[in-house]
Amino acid sequence: GTYKAQSQEYVNDEDDSTAGKGYGVVELNISGGEITACTFQTFELNGTLKDAEYGKENGELANKDFYNKAQKALAACDKYAAQLVEKGDIKEVDAISGATVNYNEFKEAVGEALKQAEE
Repeated sequence: GTYKAQSQEYVNDEDDSTAGKGYGVVELNISGGEITACTFQTFELNGTLKDAEYGKENGELANKDFYNKAQKALAACDKYAAQLVEKGDIKEVDAISGATVNYNEFKEAVGEALKQAEE
């Protein structure tokens, strides 16, 4: 079956930037007790998908370092999903430096999706 779940909304209160704010959505395909496919996408608090524009300000590359960090964190989403399919266990998926918030969102959403699968 296919199971979809969302993490809680993460709000970084340490500063006023939008860095790391949002939530993650996981979709798992499970067959014969094995995770056969996984997608993980992250969204800004307003529901906008984080994509190639993520990290820009009003479509402009205002801060290259911030943009590069944002894109690195975004790339980690696919790596987390691939690791889960490969290893079959969320406990064996390693966090990627610079993408810890996404890792926590991923773990939470996967946990929710696996709960659905057990029901």
